[in-house]
Amino acid sequence: MATKGIFQGLPWWVTWVAVPILVLAVFGGLIVSVVGFVVNLVFKALLLVALVAGLIYLVRKFSSSSSSRGDW
Repeated sequence: MATKGIFQGLPWWVTWVAVPILVLAVFGGLIVSVVGFVVNLVFKALLLVALVAGLIYLVRKFSSSSSSRGDW
């Protein structure tokens, strides 16, 4: 693996502390944007599922109660 060769002679803290901090500093805004987008998308999908389920529940409730009254 090429990355083992790059980090082989360096102290452990460079690999496990300094490099992740640099990655977060450079790409932190992008990572936060992507995570925020995914959370927003999941929230909207769950909201859509809840609204559709509520609509189906209301339609079935009112259609079953109106069909028991007879035709009008």
